[in-house]
Amino acid sequence: MIPRPPAVPPNSPETSSVAVERQKKQRAASVVLYIGLVLLALWVVRDFIVVVAWAAVVAIALWPLLHKVAGSRWFRGRTTLLATVFTLVIAVLVLLPVGLGIAQALREAHELNEWFRSAQENGIPLPDFINRLPFGVQQISSWWQANLAQPLRDSAAMKGLHSETVMTLGRHFGARAAHAAMVFAFMLVTLFVIFQAGPRLSGSLLKAARRGFGDSGADLVAHMGTAVRATVSGLIVVGVGEGLLLGVAYFVTGVPHAALLGFVTAIAAMLPFCAPIVFGLAALWLLVQGSMVAAAGLLIFGSVVVFVAEHFVRPVLIGNSTRLPFLLVLFGILGGAETFGLLGIFIGPALMTVLMVLWTDLVE
Repeated sequence: MIPRPPAVPPNSPETSSVAVERQKKQRAASVVLYIGLVLLALWVVRDFIVVVAWAAVVAIALWPLLHKVAGSRWFRGRTTLLATVFTLVIAVLVLLPVGLGIAQALREAHELNEWFRSAQENGIPLPDFINRLPFGVQQISSWWQANLAQPLRDSAAMKGLHSETVMTLGRHFGARAAHAAMVFAFMLVTLFVIFQAGPRLSGSLLKAARRGFGDSGADLVAHMGTAVRATVSGLIVVGVGEGLLLGVAYFVTGVPHAALLGFVTAIAAMLPFCAPIVFGLAALWLLVQGSMVAAAGLLIFGSVVVFVAEHFVRPVLIGNSTRLPFLLVLFGILGGAETFGLLGIFIGPALMTVLMVLWTDLVE
C-alpha cells in the first residue's frame, strides 16, 4: 500500500501562499477581462465616439448654466423638463442660422442660374477694374478674351462638367449633409441624456476618478473640464467680436447684406482660419465691382482683426481661465485642430492643461 502524503493544515504558510497566488492570478485575469470588454465596447460604438465627444464638449460648456437654472423654482426637481428645454434651445440655435443660410441661397439660386446660362451663351465680360490695374493689363486681358470672354458652352471646363459629374457631386454632397444631420441628431439625443443625468453624472465621474486615481485624478478631471469650458467661451467671444467688427467693415465698404454676412463671419470665426474665407470672398466681390480701394481696405482690416484675435485675444482669454501660459494655449489650439480636426480645438487645450498640472506636481 502506497502511503498518502501528509495533509497540509488549512492555516499553514503553504496554504496561505497558494491562496495569495491564486488571488493575484484572478485579479490579473479580471483586469485583462475588463480591458478586453472595454475595448470591445469602444469598437462597437466607434462610429459614435465623435458624437459623444461633441455632446460632452457642449455639456461641459453649459454645465454652470445648467446648475444655475436647475436651482430655480421653475426647474427644481424637473430634470426631464430642464433637459428638454436646453436641448431644444441648442437645436434652435444651430438650425436657425442653417435654415436662414439655405433660404438665402435658394433666393440667390435663380440669379446664379441666369448668370451661368449667360456665361454659357455669351461668355464672361472683362471686368472694368482690370483696365485700372497698375500692371499686367494687356496679359490679363488677352488671357480673358481667349478663355472667358467667348461662349463657355464649348470650353474644356464645360465639357468636363457633364450631367454625370454633376450628379456624382450632388450625391457626394447629399451623403455628407445626411451624415452631418445624423451626427447632429445623435448629439442632441446624447445631450438630452447628459442633461437629464445632471449632477448625478458629474458626481459619479469625479467619484470614479478619485477612486481610480486618487484626489489628484479628480482634480485633473476638473481642470480638463475648466479648459474645455474656457475654450468654448473664448471661441464664442472672439467669434462674436470678429463678426461685429467685420460686419461694420462690410457696411462701410458697401458689401450687400452686411448684417447677414457679419453673422456668417461670426460663425466662421469660431472655427480656426475660416473667417478669412468669408471676408476674402467679400473683398473679391468688391474687386469685381471695381472698388479696388474698398477691397484692399477690407482685406487688410480683416487680416489684422483675425490675426490679433486668433493669436493674442483668444489664447489670452483661454489662458486666464485655465492658468495656462500663452504658448501652451496657442499650441494646444493649433496642434489640436491639426491632429484631431475641429474637435481638437477643445481637446488640445485640455491636454495642455493635463501637461501643466503634471509638470506642477512634479516640480512642487
